[in-house]
Amino acid sequence: MMTIPSREAADHYLAEASHLNPGLWVDHSHQVALAAQKLAAHHPQLSPDYAYALGLLHDIGRRAGVTDMRHVLDGYHFLVTEGYPDAAQICLTHSFPLPYTGVGSGKWDCSSAELDFIQSYLDQVEYTQYDRLIQLCDAICLPTGPVLMDKRLMDVALRHGFNDYTIQKWQAFMAIQTEFEAEFGASIYQFLPEVVVNTFGFRP
Repeated sequence: MMTIPSREAADHYLAEASHLNPGLWVDHSHQVALAAQKLAAHHPQLSPDYAYALGLLHDIGRRAGVTDMRHVLDGYHFLVTEGYPDAAQICLTHSFPLPYTGVGSGKWDCSSAELDFIQSYLDQVEYTQYDRLIQLCDAICLPTGPVLMDKRLMDVALRHGFNDYTIQKWQAFMAIQTEFEAEFGASIYQFLPEVVVNTFGFRP
């Protein structure tokens, strides 16, 4: 049995965090949760309830305040302390479709020892289908809802810039999408019809 909070507990954690550090990240987390739930409902090995809770909590480290990449570590420690190590894993993996800290989009506002801990964790962890699902949904969800991946990736690049891993990171996200679509036998966007309006701003 996976150590993941119930939907109700996850909702409570995010509501609490939204008071501690309000921002668009809260809306983004809601959208990732909803997209993950919808996709998991069509996957034979994934629980929509687990997917929803993990999507809701992937950025929960932002409850600690306005930080950059440090939020992945703060989220991990928070959920481990709360007794949810499986959910805590999502906090450390969601930003890394490739298991290298250099893949992160943003500045590393933590100590060198903490950065070494994160890299050591990524070196040892085996990504699950839930890790991949949340990475995928994180890569397609704006605070206003899911969009074509291209739009979301460009949004991140415009805010955080490029680094040596950016192109490889994009390719990794696209590979995850391809893997899920092979399992679904359909485009992920078939299950997320609001993507058209969110991406283009109007209905076709």
